[in-house]
Amino acid sequence: MKTIFGTLLVSGAVALAIGLSVVYSGVYNVSALVPHNESSTWLMKTTMHASVERRAGEVVVPELTPAMQQAGINDFESMCASCHDRPGKKTDAMGLGLNPRAPDLAKSGAHLTPAELYWITKNGIKMTGMPAWGATHGDADLWPVVAFMTELPNLDKASYGASLASASGAGHHAPQEVSGHQEEPLEHLEETVEEKPAHDHSSHDH
Repeated sequence: MKTIFGTLLVSGAVALAIGLSVVYSGVYNVSALVPHNESSTWLMKTTMHASVERRAGEVVVPELTPAMQQAGINDFESMCASCHDRPGKKTDAMGLGLNPRAPDLAKSGAHLTPAELYWITKNGIKMTGMPAWGATHGDADLWPVVAFMTELPNLDKASYGASLASASGAGHHAPQEVSGHQEEPLEHLEETVEEKPAHDHSSHDH
């Protein structure tokens, strides 16, 4: 037993020494132009998805209405589209320089739950360039963006452009004055998207 313990202790010390030598030697290239290797990519993606799934389980999802989807497209265009692909538009220069590249949200919207999309949008993801929009935006701003992302997989270039054109005056980043009158703010969404205690799951099914 002592021999096994001693072997494990020596192995751990050797692994630690190797790790520290890599850290301090500068041999690892941190350039964003150099892609991650397959092992690093698997480790980061697996860790991220497991972490998001665990924490999103406590999110209470409001009813994502068509009105919320329409209200979210302008914020999506302002907050998300420069780094993520969207129908008919190429990723902007900043998004092309990210490593790892930001995912196509039309695909993410199809396989991530609304709770997971919300958690990522609010909290961001470390070491990816994905910001935590919850630091500057409240739920009344974030849930419409999430609602729009759930509709994104169903849009092509024409329908995305039409939705964007018809959304003038809606959303947090949109112009507040349209056709000579003042648009109503989104305060009416506050009650809809107000966060409930984590244990209250009466408003949705599992």
